[in-house]
Amino acid sequence: MSDIPATGSTHLLPRAFLYWLPLAFCVTVLAGLVYVAVQQSLRQGANDPQIEMAEDAAAQLQAGAQAQAVVGNNKVDMSQSLAPFLTIYDASGKVVASSAQLNGATPPIPPGVFDSVRSSGEDRLTWQPQEGVREAAVVTQFGGSSPGFVLAGRSLREVEDRESRLTQMVGAAWIAGIVGSFVLCLVALWLGGRLAGRRLV
Repeated sequence: MSDIPATGSTHLLPRAFLYWLPLAFCVTVLAGLVYVAVQQSLRQGANDPQIEMAEDAAAQLQAGAQAQAVVGNNKVDMSQSLAPFLTIYDASGKVVASSAQLNGATPPIPPGVFDSVRSSGEDRLTWQPQEGVREAAVVTQFGGSSPGFVLAGRSLREVEDRESRLTQMVGAAWIAGIVGSFVLCLVALWLGGRLAGRRLV
């Protein structure tokens, strides 16, 4: 009878770990790719209604429509409502008309946004005018006799809730993949050792 290779846990665990490392890397990369792809789809999709709103409003204003008529009379409380809103600025960045309200006033947008729009024609940003209030905003410009800028925005609350659920699901799948792949490596090596031992008998 030939000597049977040692297959005890002392030898099995280090070997399983070495075989498992590439699997752990693949599982981690796959989980990361899934998270980034879905998260970016959710975030970019949050801009879609605002792109249409901003471009349509800019076209109306360039054609001579009145700012207040384009914005309408309804007010949107940015701290509470999920409804989209519009703000129209003159060429210097001063508010002309707005349906957005926060603490009873239209909040100022981050500095540098108008400069970015002047150079690129449009800016899409995550806007946080105060703690706990985050908006997906699209800013574009318009020409005509009274040129200026249009901001269209809406709350990111629902999108961020979905991102939070996505993080939990991908995290749970990653942990299951990491643990499961290591267990499979252990089982495969153990069975391989048993089969090799039988062949040597």
